[in-house]
Amino acid sequence: MELRQVNNGPIVENAVAEIDSPFDDVFVEEVVAEEVILEDVEIEDAKLSADQFIHANIIPITPEKLKSGCIIPVFSKDNESTISHTEFIEITNEVTYQFFKGVEMLKPSVRVSHSIKGRTPEAMGKPAKELIESEKTLYFERMAFVIELPGIIETVSGNSLSLTVGGVRAYNHENLYNRKSEERFKVFVGFKNRVCTNLCIFTDGAYREIRARTLHELGLGIYNLLSDFAPQRQLQMLRNFSNYQLTEQQFAHLLGKARMYQHVPIKYRKDLQPFPLSDTQVGIVAKEYYQDEAFSRNENGSIDLWRLYNLFTGANKSSYIDTFLDRGAECFSFTNFLTKQIEAGIRSWYLGNGIFS
Repeated sequence: MELRQVNNGPIVENAVAEIDSPFDDVFVEEVVAEEVILEDVEIEDAKLSADQFIHANIIPITPEKLKSGCIIPVFSKDNESTISHTEFIEITNEVTYQFFKGVEMLKPSVRVSHSIKGRTPEAMGKPAKELIESEKTLYFERMAFVIELPGIIETVSGNSLSLTVGGVRAYNHENLYNRKSEERFKVFVGFKNRVCTNLCIFTDGAYREIRARTLHELGLGIYNLLSDFAPQRQLQMLRNFSNYQLTEQQFAHLLGKARMYQHVPIKYRKDLQPFPLSDTQVGIVAKEYYQDEAFSRNENGSIDLWRLYNLFTGANKSSYIDTFLDRGAECFSFTNFLTKQIEAGIRSWYLGNGIFS
């Protein structure tokens, strides 16, 4: 299945033959492996990417305010600067722009959480209520963003999906009390369901942690991620979800076992497929099984795995930023695990011992 480009000019023919990319039909300019060549990208007037991709404990912020209003943390032992949230967003935006040259890109949608406040030396000892803005400092420990490419769309089970690139950065995963070392960035490329802004994050070659000391290393890692992404494979697996149904009894059994999973003794849990969501999120799935306008149950109580997967990814929006991508990828893996269980017709701990003979 080929991705298609919409509302754009003609696809340039001289795609780079040396690079085995699933996006050869929209990739139009070579990015040399030893040196990622970047251009300034004007995004000030672009439309905003989906702004409801995550809900929990977050603050919406524009890239401009993130850049102008936040200080940049350093490694305390050598005072070397970290790669800032703004630089992470900009390098991802620029590499994506180069990789998908000519395809419409929306402005990054950014969410932050866990603010770290400080003050300038001049404000030492001053009561907090008397601080003026120029005496305050601020940065956010955690940040997530998405960049939507509405020019690359596909349809799965009647839902329109658009290609999306994004990332997560969490300073709490860095040892800022030491000398400068490799920093960790989580980056993904996948599809956003335009019905509900749920992100379909695929684990194989589409989501990874990149460790980098410099922007050059980070940019190269992002480019390699885009090159390795196999969109046709992910789309085929997403479409396959709708071919499998759970009865109301199986769905109820699944939710019960999902609640039990966290309390299963470790010696038994190692043999089970991990369940990705928290107890609270399992409750959200149960609620939306009845109430979700797009993905609720059928009249007979059954639900196909495409709808179930979207209930999972919808509930995942309540995750904290630093667990959001991991859980999103695990939702995909778990749903794919269920398809294999049903297809093989074997007994399943999650779906009930007596269901398969």
